[in-house]
Amino acid sequence: MIESDLLSLDALPTPALLLDETRMMRNITRLAGRAESLGVSLRPHLKTAKSVEAARRVTGGAPGPITVSTLAEAEVFHGAGHVDILYAVGIAPQKLERVQALRARGCDLVVILDSETQAQTVAQAEVPALIEIDSDGHRGGLLPDDPVLVHVGRILHDSGCLRGVMTHAGESYTVRGTGAHAEFAELERKAAVSAAEALRDAGLPCPTVSVGSTPTAHAARDLTSVTELRAGVYMFFDLVMAGIDVCAVDDIALSVLTTVIGHQPAKGWTMIDAGWMALSRDRGTAAQDVDHGYGLVCDENGRVLRDLIVSSANQEHGIVALRSGVEGPMPDLPVGTRLRILPNHACATAAQHDRYNVLPQNGGPMQTWPRFGGW
Repeated sequence: MIESDLLSLDALPTPALLLDETRMMRNITRLAGRAESLGVSLRPHLKTAKSVEAARRVTGGAPGPITVSTLAEAEVFHGAGHVDILYAVGIAPQKLERVQALRARGCDLVVILDSETQAQTVAQAEVPALIEIDSDGHRGGLLPDDPVLVHVGRILHDSGCLRGVMTHAGESYTVRGTGAHAEFAELERKAAVSAAEALRDAGLPCPTVSVGSTPTAHAARDLTSVTELRAGVYMFFDLVMAGIDVCAVDDIALSVLTTVIGHQPAKGWTMIDAGWMALSRDRGTAAQDVDHGYGLVCDENGRVLRDLIVSSANQEHGIVALRSGVEGPMPDLPVGTRLRILPNHACATAAQHDRYNVLPQNGGPMQTWPRFGGW
């Protein structure tokens, strides 16, 4: 952590990524409490944060079990003391040498797979694995009743590499409301538990039964026979999550600070110095009930300016306008005005920046938390 010499937002060059630590800690506490009430351990996914300082807050100050989506994340977080890591992207044979190197340094890195070919190469490399289960047709994985499941399990078990099963209900992002998300959470649970039972019925061990996505983690009502819960974007949240009622807009901890640089009054445009290089090209709310363009506009203090969005974005220019269908005058935003833009997708927006400019929950000086990228 670096304590910044910049004592106020006024001194911060724009565009800049802001992180509200108070909101972040509230979000972290919320899901930790849910996991405890459901009787499962929490394995947070750090693909959104990509920050050692953020990870410390998520895991309660001491290194704990985590999920990653790149080997670069595994390497950095292991260097920061994390030893129990799940690499939750299907393993490619060419990556096994890096996995073995991490394990040789004392990292209990576990991979995932869903095919006989992967299982054979992983078994030969003596790397532990979870079998990915398809619970909703969203992406990869084996169906719980697929005969290949037991065959893959036996290949792994014979080499001492079978750790269990995992699933991710990515389709939960396409529905709205706690009830709908709870249904997907039950699909996750049933699929993972059924797969675990199939392995056990075949005489194979299945100690880990891992489920989770941010929507289902917050909506699950019963996680009987599940051992761990995973989620990632929950620590920051974003407009996509707000749009499907997983959080409120006031829960979004991440924003991009930007400056007004011009106007096109005849078009109803206010120009800002944050384009897609600062906000990302993610248009995740375009398919939702309310489209926020490239981001929802707030004043410098984080108060939402009603119906004002970044309607389009070039590389280094953003255009702020009233959302489609809204009539009335644009607010007075003189050149030099500072604004904050709430992101559609926190992962994508954060990936455009190399640091978080943190507004600390204790009200002290602004801090800088480095973040990293790469694969």
